[in-house]
Amino acid sequence: MSTRSRDPAHWMLSEALAALAEAERMRHQVFRAPRRSATLEPSWEPPIDMIETEHEVLIHVALPGVDPEQVEARIEDGALVVEGRRTLPAELRRAVIHRLELPQGRFERRIPLPAGRYAVSHATGNGCLVFTLEKLGGMP
Repeated sequence: MSTRSRDPAHWMLSEALAALAEAERMRHQVFRAPRRSATLEPSWEPPIDMIETEHEVLIHVALPGVDPEQVEARIEDGALVVEGRRTLPAELRRAVIHRLELPQGRFERRIPLPAGRYAVSHATGNGCLVFTLEKLGGMP
């Protein structure tokens, strides 16, 4: 280990730069310009958490205010594709809106998966759609 890497100022600067890079990556993920899908309709991407255990992959997709029955999900080319639409509730359409931060309209998120075969189930909880991908045979 070099003397330079033990210097607290150097270490703290390195940590700060890494945190800024991660914040910028997250900003681009959530606030990127709407991309065009096969339908040529703009869409936004909901944030996710993806956790892998020995037996499964868990994916939490943050979709507050979205009816889970209106969400479509499929595995396509090694990715979980989650898509649907978030619409303004009818009671708010005639209201004076002072702030509207949650994205509206069509959403689509493609989540690359670790290689393997999965049995997929889903549930809802705490504003998230939670996908459980159980690992099937021959996987670590």
